Amino acid sequence: MALPPCFLLLLILILLPGPAVGLQGLGEGAEMAAGLPELELLELPELEPPELEPECRRLLGAFAEGSAALSGCLARRARPVRLCQACRGHYSTLLGLYRDIALGNSSESHNCAKSILTSDRLQIVVTLSEFFNETWEAANCANCLKNNSEGLSNSTVEFLDLFNKSLTCFEHNLQGQAINESPNNYTEVCKNCNGTYKMLNDLYNNLQKLNRHGSESGHSAHLCIDVEDAMNITRKLWSRTFNCSVPCSDTVPVIAVSSFILFLPVVFYLSSFLHSKQKKRILILPKRIQSNASLVNIQEKYS
Repeated sequence: MALPPCFLLLLILILLPGPAVGLQGLGEGAEMAAGLPELELLELPELEPPELEPECRRLLGAFAEGSAALSGCLARRARPVRLCQACRGHYSTLLGLYRDIALGNSSESHNCAKSILTSDRLQIVVTLSEFFNETWEAANCANCLKNNSEGLSNSTVEFLDLFNKSLTCFEHNLQGQAINESPNNYTEVCKNCNGTYKMLNDLYNNLQKLNRHGSESGHSAHLCIDVEDAMNITRKLWSRTFNCSVPCSDTVPVIAVSSFILFLPVVFYLSSFLHSKQKKRILILPKRIQSNASLVNIQEKYS
């Protein structure tokens, strides 16, 4: 059977040495391709958040240290409460640092407010500042300090001086108490410390009255927490622990007014009774006179 011409032509081309050379060329091309350097993927650098300016970094670090100092002071002075006396320096420093961040005190800190205060949703610095401000206002520390917050006001110094004298008097009389006396007998304390305690109590009441008048102009009606807590401690010691009582100087007027008010109903009912009895007499007397006159006329008719 004869092969087709196209098949014979194809067979001849395969058997010729040229294709071998071509295949060899293909092999050499593959070897050359294998010898080329492989393409490497470009490695992107690790993305880091933009760093703060040196001045902003310094302000942020100072605010962090100030917040830690103020937090520690508030916690240590929680009982007995001495926040306004002991922590006013830390609070003033923190206010100044926050003001420097928010407003800026140099050209370098111009962008610190944006990068520190409002660059994220949480706003840690703003939250901490609001917490400290709310705590300071709730304690009413402004009522204990001078207008520029440089120190304690004169009335606060006077009150704290009497408070310390009262505690010293309590302690001194407790130490000098006789051994054979009952532990619950605090007669000496009540007797010897009555004057100091009364002065302290009167001063506190006066401060409250003055502060209530000031509250009408928008200020808080409470005294600062240091003064309130000191007075609460003293009153508890005086009334509960020592079981002392302060004699009221207005006892006689109060008793007189109370007696007069209680006696008023008796006077009212007695006067009503006498008035009604006298009225009955006035109504009855004319009837008796009229009956006597008619009796005389009847006797004259029959005589």
